[in-house]
Amino acid sequence: MAMEAAVIEKLIKEGIPDAVVEIADLRGDGDHYAAMVTSATFKGKSRVQQHQMVYAALQGKMGGELHALALTTAVPEGA
Repeated sequence: MAMEAAVIEKLIKEGIPDAVVEIADLRGDGDHYAAMVTSATFKGKSRVQQHQMVYAALQGKMGGELHALALTTAVPEGA
């Protein structure tokens, strides 16, 4: 079952409240997305830790309802 981009964004923002989330449906099929997540809470964390935070926010849906997510994370400038 496909997952809507709005649901992905909502889950990430619930888990990382200050996150700025940009979602792109890569194939138009609701199964393959790219996400850019920017959050000050990522400051001082490794890229792996940042990605783990996003995956935790997705509440176990990665690999199930959410088939594929190309994830990019960043700390906002000046944070």
